[in-house]
Amino acid sequence: MMSSRRWPTPEPLKYHVHNESQTIEVAKKISSELSPGAVLALHGELGAGKSVFARAVMRALGVRDQALPSPTFAIIQEYEGRGCRLAHMDWYRLHGIDELEAIGVREYMQPPWVCLIEWSERAAKLLPPQAIHISLNYVTDDPDARMIEISPDPLS
Repeated sequence: MMSSRRWPTPEPLKYHVHNESQTIEVAKKISSELSPGAVLALHGELGAGKSVFARAVMRALGVRDQALPSPTFAIIQEYEGRGCRLAHMDWYRLHGIDELEAIGVREYMQPPWVCLIEWSERAAKLLPPQAIHISLNYVTDDPDARMIEISPDPLS
């Protein structure tokens, strides 16, 4: 299980997926390695699949809620999972670290929480060293395909 330790491989893991179902399968695979205290920093352009990936992780970790809306306006959505609590955050509308510090986001980056953060680059300095960076990028020759890279270090 992965939590406060670094990602188990020094090299990023790369997955070329061709559809949303395959993105969900990658998310499930990663979920099996998570434990309370894990922080997933999700990167990618609008529509790249960050919310799809986050919802798949939450479902794999036992969240039973029917609707799992993007927290764009709420900023943080909290859920109960199997053996952990989950915080799904979206930092897209925020303008820096001070706003996040004021709402106490650091408490979600430790057990009993598993924390999923979309647009984490908006306040990257808040991410703990053990954060797992997941980048979802469009593939030029196929509008439905994505390249998913998973790394212990920020991906460009």
